[in-house]
Amino acid sequence: MHTPAVIAHRGYAGVAPENTIAAAVDAAGHEGTAMLEIDVQPAACGTPVVFHDERLEGTRDGRPVTDASGILWETPLETLESLSVLGTDESIPTLSALFEAVPETVGINVELKSPGAADLRVGESLPADALEKRRELWRPFVERVLEDCEAFDGELLFSSFCEGALAALRATADYAAAPLVWDDLEAGLEIARRYDCEAIHPPRNAIAGTALASEPYYGLPTSEPALDVVEAAHEEGRAVNVWTVDSWLQFDELAAAGVDGIVADYPGLEARAGAGMGTKSAR
Repeated sequence: MHTPAVIAHRGYAGVAPENTIAAAVDAAGHEGTAMLEIDVQPAACGTPVVFHDERLEGTRDGRPVTDASGILWETPLETLESLSVLGTDESIPTLSALFEAVPETVGINVELKSPGAADLRVGESLPADALEKRRELWRPFVERVLEDCEAFDGELLFSSFCEGALAALRATADYAAAPLVWDDLEAGLEIARRYDCEAIHPPRNAIAGTALASEPYYGLPTSEPALDVVEAAHEEGRAVNVWTVDSWLQFDELAAAGVDGIVADYPGLEARAGAGMGTKSAR
């Protein structure tokens, strides 16, 4: 059975302080890692930084993500670089600093999280009039991100839940791209077609024919998907990279369903999944 490419979610957030340089470097050192997944947003000055949440005072399993509060993109870069991430010695890095630290032998999936705005129209296929406004909202930040990318010669893949981000990317550069799907597979495929995206990134419970399709996940639908996104994407020549897996059993289920990449919170899940354990496809 084919083994999907392993994409380290925020630098394997299950074992390291997410979206930090230490996490990225450690994840890149694991033999099975094909690509790192990171989130980018602007600091108050517009500099791209690597961080997931809109606000600084979120928590992970009860632990504060940082030792500060407030909206990320309203916070000075100097402050962000001085903060502790999840109580460690690691701080919020700039995108350029992370590129400098990571070897170019591993790819990087840059998720365009926010251009510095709260109203983002997540997961929607936008009408023409709204799309133009969203593209222009994203364009300045996307251009800043692309400036930092020039220093990295490894493989790059850009993804976003926001069509405006992908529209701004395609208007500016020709990097590989993928829409992140929330609860509307049809919208995700339409966006992928609109920008001739190389991949599509659905959630793990959106893959038809798997036990995961009926499990609760982030409030998403728990019924068997009417659309087989793997089949549809593959017929159109697109890869399917699924988010986010935290066990080898989930990895095994999705590998059997034929996905191309799996965004994982832990390293080594692929070693126990698939042919290594002699399991069979549920499809």
